[in-house]
Order: sequence, then structure tokens, then C-alpha cells
Amino acid sequence: MSSRPELKVDDEHGFIRFFKSLPHVGEDTIRIFDRGDWYTAHGEDANFIARTVYKTTSVVRQLGRSDHTGLASVTMTITVFRQFLREALFKLGKRVEIWASPNGRMNWKIAKQASPGNLQDVEDELGGQVEAAPMILAVKISAKASEARSVGVCFADASVRELGVSEFLDNDLYSNFEALLIQLGVKECLIQMDKVDKDKDPELSKLKQIIDSCGVAMSERSAAEFGTRDIEQDLARILKDERSATTLPQTDLKLAMGSAAALIKYLGVMQDPSNFGQYQLYQHDLSQFMKLDAAALKALNLMPGARDGAKSMSLFGLLNHCKTPVGSRLLSQWLKQPLMSKDEIEKRQQLVEAFVNDTELRQTMQEEHLRSVPDLYRLAKRFQRNKANLEDVVRAYQVVIRLPGFLGTLEGVMDESYRDPLDEVYTNKLRELSDSLVKLQEMVETTVDLDALDNHEFIIKPEFDDSLRIIRKKLERLRTDMDREFANAADDLGQEREKKIFLENHKVHGWCMRLTRTEAGCIRNNSQYQECSTQKNGVYFTTKTLQALRREFDQLSQNYNRTQSSLVNEVVSVAASYCPVLERVAGVLAHLDVIVSLAHCSVHAPTSYVRPKIHPRGEGRTVLKEARHPCMEMQDDIQFITNDVTLSRQDSSFIIITGPNMGGKSTYIRQIGVIALMAQIGCFVPCAEAELTIFDSILARVGASDSQLKGVSTFMAEMLETANILKSATAESLIIIDELGRGTSTYDGFGLAWAISEHIVKEIGCFALFATHFHELTALADQYPQVRNLHVTAHISGTNEHKTEDEKREVTLLYKVEEGICDQSFGIHVAELVRFPDKVVRMAKRKADELEDFTTKHEQTDAAGGVAGGYSKQDVEEGSALLKEVLTKWKDEVQEGSMSRDQMVQKLKELVGKDKKLLANPFFKSVKAL
Repeated sequence: MSSRPELKVDDEHGFIRFFKSLPHVGEDTIRIFDRGDWYTAHGEDANFIARTVYKTTSVVRQLGRSDHTGLASVTMTITVFRQFLREALFKLGKRVEIWASPNGRMNWKIAKQASPGNLQDVEDELGGQVEAAPMILAVKISAKASEARSVGVCFADASVRELGVSEFLDNDLYSNFEALLIQLGVKECLIQMDKVDKDKDPELSKLKQIIDSCGVAMSERSAAEFGTRDIEQDLARILKDERSATTLPQTDLKLAMGSAAALIKYLGVMQDPSNFGQYQLYQHDLSQFMKLDAAALKALNLMPGARDGAKSMSLFGLLNHCKTPVGSRLLSQWLKQPLMSKDEIEKRQQLVEAFVNDTELRQTMQEEHLRSVPDLYRLAKRFQRNKANLEDVVRAYQVVIRLPGFLGTLEGVMDESYRDPLDEVYTNKLRELSDSLVKLQEMVETTVDLDALDNHEFIIKPEFDDSLRIIRKKLERLRTDMDREFANAADDLGQEREKKIFLENHKVHGWCMRLTRTEAGCIRNNSQYQECSTQKNGVYFTTKTLQALRREFDQLSQNYNRTQSSLVNEVVSVAASYCPVLERVAGVLAHLDVIVSLAHCSVHAPTSYVRPKIHPRGEGRTVLKEARHPCMEMQDDIQFITNDVTLSRQDSSFIIITGPNMGGKSTYIRQIGVIALMAQIGCFVPCAEAELTIFDSILARVGASDSQLKGVSTFMAEMLETANILKSATAESLIIIDELGRGTSTYDGFGLAWAISEHIVKEIGCFALFATHFHELTALADQYPQVRNLHVTAHISGTNEHKTEDEKREVTLLYKVEEGICDQSFGIHVAELVRFPDKVVRMAKRKADELEDFTTKHEQTDAAGGVAGGYSKQDVEEGSALLKEVLTKWKDEVQEGSMSRDQMVQKLKELVGKDKKLLANPFFKSVKAL
């Protein structure tokens, strides 16, 4: 960071006064000041940037005096500023205001604003490095005392001119709203502010908790912004549809319309006239995609985490071999929106299969065609916002001339069975779009000087206009004269051209000559040559003749640009009219890119993936042969052990898995969720054979990692996630529970685990996988035929009778899942693996054995809630009641206080001895034996 700019500000005290007079913004907003070639931040923002970017506060300088009247400040180069912008928007969920002072001193105004869901103003600064679509959503709720809550949302990707709306009923945990946030991949959420009164709205608090748990940035807006008074006339102005906005069915969704009003205001849509008549409104149906909750997103490692090292640690990283930015964004969307329609899934599978089986087709698409496609949505956006130039026209043209290559490759597919699906989704659409773009291609070839592209010049052809032709001829003559002057100088100085001496167009000095630094001595003390500057690559110099030629050349170039500017504007405006077609091209190529990427992964996995057979919703079973976890098998030094999976309604819809820690329980249950999700996006799956039913949701309860940081205990987080599952699941869901009840006492934990499991089996009846250390839970299988017990196996050596206490038993984890129950725990073995002190391990074993002996004798709970010693729950209740009666009699007789302690004991023995019923009770017998 040594190249950090010096802090030099005109009128320091004036700026400090101005800065301190600015209205206060929340902690989530950072103000940056554009100083031309560098940037500054001040006050708390300076300290924040120092900690975030520079990782030290030693870079903070004081503007003005160093006492309390000064202002903490930090400077940034353009590169550092861009790095901070990416960090602030994509990782930290901050809003950024960029202030500029175009007319000199103290005329500061907000020039650009950006937030995680609205990157329009800073797209150039981010350099197109946007992996997912910046989706922003506004939400409005109407919560009544009843169970159902109404939720209305409006959402948009600010780079595409579409508004989506949805209105739906939700439960008190807002699980539909959570699923929607995940389906859409929302980055920022607008929410109504809490009421001013002290009692904050509990419903809004719940919404905020969900938004936070999904990692979405939040912006609170006033209730007035959610008002619907002007929404119909606003929609009438921005929508493409000629009909009045009032005739649209979506306008009946009053809550969604309130959200739309807030979103339109926040994005400043009405302030930009280029938006008028350009937007489309559509309704999003929650039920057309599989629902995922935030816990499932983590359990399935769907998207890359902040600490993920290897790309293949997440499913997105593993599957993303897309060659275009639009493809990567679409893949991210598909992963969060698995399909629910068997026909749609099979259509995608057919396309993936075409590219899996035809290696040449797949490689040609990836290496030759898709690699060269720019971000067409962003390009179209530049045209729509009147920011495009001739270079953008050329980029659009370069896509147009590549479309015949795509078509030629697709038409060359030999296998007839794939020809029709490829034609329907790609070939026919691309042919139609290519025909629509012929006129754009002709216009560019007629007007733009394509030969000048080699010099990275974007200019209009001189032949296109008489005045341009005259100027170009003069420019060419001047270039010839400059070359002659260059040759004379090289001969005069005795330097070899293009090796020791060069003629270059310098960005500051214009056309001048350069000598390498070792040869530069030859122009010193020679009045014929004037030095311009000395730089790393040599010394720049000129002559009087060259200087005169350069001045004339610059003047003519300016004339050329002025003369061509109206023509450029005309060309750009004609190209802009093709935006809708370019956006459709983007959609087709993004789809193609994702399908090819899925095929690439399916072929290049350590063992190739297979096409799964899909059963309709609610029908068929899920059978996976030799299933693997796609991310896990890609890790270095892992030889993955495959396992079979069978989920059947009759005899294995609820699977309980027991076994040692680190034995593979978590991997087993999570890989089933990952494979189900991959199948429903149309991808092949990591199995030898696979058939799957369609799930309407994947709901998970796995480790509560960062809950404590948010002031929620691990147990509370467990209960919240589980409550969400029980309220959201249907008979067609897939539930994954990885341990439950560990955050409280063993008895409470087991009681909850049993009750929750029984509720899932009896009331919900969906497919569920439950990994647990409560071995007693396996008794559920005795009561319900659909419950099945599995365990992960371990090989134990050193169990011969003659081994000494100090001999260690060797435990080898086999990672194989088999039928039945695991009859022992291996927690102490894990302690040995991580090298606990021997003394501690020995003590643990001794105590565990003592406890096991004790519980075996007295308190082994069986499935009916009784004890293995031969009494039932009824015996316990009856014995307790009889004992209570005896104790009451005894209390009445001894309470006068005249008896000694021995006499009291003797009296109790007499009363018990007389009660034949009590003595015959099995439960009382076991208590007496204690």
C-alpha cells in the first residue's frame, strides 16, 4: 500500500465544516469522496476502511489540526477504492455513496449510490465482476392475530428491466418468505421501519431475523414509501404493455403493489426517462420450484462460503464451468430454483445427455464459441441508459458474427435423437435471432472502420462521409511526414529503428520518439532534440519539426472526432434499438452455457455421473446405487466410499442412522439431499444408477454454527430450525436432521428427538433422514414399519480377552452404511485420535464403564417407556401411587414427634410389609433392590 495518495485537500477547514454538517446516516452506509485520480473517506468511515482494506489504523491521517477539531481521513487509489467497493457491496452488505464536486471547491453532491441489490451506478467500477444477479426485493406484510399472514413482495434485478411480484399466505415462522428469498437469490431487502412506539412490531422482528439468517442486506424505509396512491400511474408509465396498468391482474395484489411502490422509489426508476415504456411485470409462483430453507442451503453447501478454499467445496463452485458471466448467473439461479415438473426436468436431462455423449460438440461450444461471448445483459443495459459508445456497438457486432458458428456446430449434430430437442431450445431460436440481427451487422460493416480495431481504435470509416475522407487523407500525409522525421533522427543519432529508437503516440506527450535509457546519452547536449520525460522504459524526446506535425495531427484528430460524433451517435442509437433481440440472445446462450457446464461436470467427475430416472411427485421411490457426495469426492487425498440408498413409503421413509463420530453419518444424509437437488435442476448425479421421486422441499437441521454470535443459544437455534421444518414440511418433502437435542440435558434431548421423529412419521409422512447419537431412538422401528435403522460401520481390533487395560483398542472407521443399529459409541476413540492425554482417556473409559453398568441394571428405557428389568410404564405408575399411599399413612403416624429415628424406620418397614400389592409390584421391587 506504499502508493497510497498523500492527503492534500484545498480549504481543509471548509471541508471539515461541510462534512460535519452532513446528515447522519446509519452504520450500513459509507460515504466516499471522489478527488479525481484518488478517493478519500472521513470520520468513522475512514476508520472502517482502514480496518477493512488496509488492516491497520496507522493509515488514518488527521485533516486539519490533530486535536478534536480535526477529521480522521484515509486516502485510496482507484484500484484500492474498487477493491473496497467489491468488499463492501458483496461481502459486508453495505450501502455506498460516492460524492463528487464537478465545479470545483465545496460543491459536493452525491454522484453515485450503490447497495448490494442496486449496482447500476457502479457497474463500470466493478468491472463486470458480478457473479450473481443483484436481486433486490421489497416486502410488506399484513399480520393478523390468526395463524395465516399475508406477504406481498416486489423484486427486480436492476440490470434487467423486469419487475416480479408475488403475494401469498404464510405461517407464523414465515417459511414461505424464507424459501422465496432463497429461490430468488436476494441480495438486499427493503422493509418497513418499526413503529415509533416502544412496542416494536414482533412480526417485523421475525422477518428481520429471517432476512439476516439468509445473509441478505437490509434497508429500512418509511411506511409512506410503501403507500399505493401513485403506483398505478407509475406502472402505466414504465410498463411496455400499452393497456392501462389498471387492467393487469397483478394490480389486485395490494400488498405486492405497496412493495412495488417502495422498490420503484428506491431504484429511482421514475427519475430516468429512458425507463419509460421499457419494463415488464410478471407474477412469481412459489410452488413451481422446490423450496429450500436457509439451513438446507448450508447443509447442502450450495453456494461458496467466505472460508471455502477449493472451488469444489460448494455445489455452485463444482458445477460452474460456464464460460460467460450470464451463464454463471443463470446456474446460480437454477441451483436455488430446482424444478417441480417431471417434463421440464427431463427436457433439461435430454440436453445435458446430448453434450455428455458428443465430446466434440461439448468441447467446440466451450472452447471456440461460448468463451468469446461478453455479458450481453450488461451491454444491453449500457445502450438502454444511453451510456454506450462505438466500442459497445463493436462488441455487440462481434457476438452477431459469431452466431453462424454456433448454428453450424449445432446443425452438425449427427445423432437424430438429440437433434429435435437441440433445435427446439437452441438452433431454431438462434437462427431466428441471427436473421433479426443481419441489418445490425450490415450497418456496422458499412460504417465502422473495422481495420482500425487492430490499434484498439473505434472510429467511423472515412469513406462513409466526404469531410471525414478529407481529414483522413491529411492525417495519413502527416503520419508519412512523421515517419520521415523519425527516420532522419534515427540516422542522425546512429540508432537502429524499432530496436533502440521508437516512434510512439504517448498518452501525455502525443506523438514523440523514445530512446532506451542506455542509449539516451546521445541526445544530451544536442540542441536539435528536446527531452519530454524520463520513464522506466526510456527517455521520451521530440524535435521542432515533429512537434509541429504532432500539433497539426492532434488538431485534425479532434476535428475527425467532432465530425464523426454525430455519426457515432446515430450508429449507437440504431444499435440500441436491437437491445430486446440481444437480450433474447443472452437468454439462449446463458441456457446453453449452463447445460454444457453440467455436461462437463458429469463427464469429468472422478467417476462419471449418470442420468437419473425421475418419478412423478408423490409417486415411486428413491433408489441410489453407489451414491457419492459430489463435492467430497473431489477433495484431495480422498478415496470416497460409496453407499446405496433406498427411500420407500412403505418400509423406509424415515431412516435413523447411528454410529461413531466422524464415521460418515453427516456425509451420507447430506449427499442424498445434494443428489435430489442436482436431479431436479436437470443435472446428472454421482451414482452408478439412480431413480428419484420429485421433492417439493428440502428442509434441514444441521449444526448451529454462528448462532451464538447473534445472541441465540445453540439449543434455541436448533428449536427454531426444527419448528420451521415441522410447520413447512408436506408429505412430499425431504427432511435432513443431523443430530438433535444435544444442546440440553440427555433426557430432554431424547424426549424431544423422539416426539419430533414420531410427529414426522405419523403426522407428516414425508421422507426423512435422522443422524443421531440417541441409540434409544432406534426403538421407533419396533412401532412403525416405515422406520428403518441404519448404522455406519467401524472395525475394532484388540478386543481379545487377555488384553491389558493399557492396551488401546484400535478402531478403523469404514464409512460403510449397513442395516441395523450401532450398539456402541466411539466418542472416547475420537478423543484418542486427537491425542488427549492418556490419563484423561483412561479416566473417561472407567467412568463410561461405571455408568454403563449402572444404567444397564436399572434404567435402560425401552420403546414403551419402561425398563428392561421387566416392568412396564403401567407398573411404574401403579407402584408410584401405592408407595405414595404408604408414605402418607406413615407421615400421619409419625408426625406427633414422640418416636425416635429407629422407631420411625421400623414403622415404615411394618407398613410396607403389610401391603402385599406394593410388594408384588415389579417397579417397587427394582427400587427396593437399590
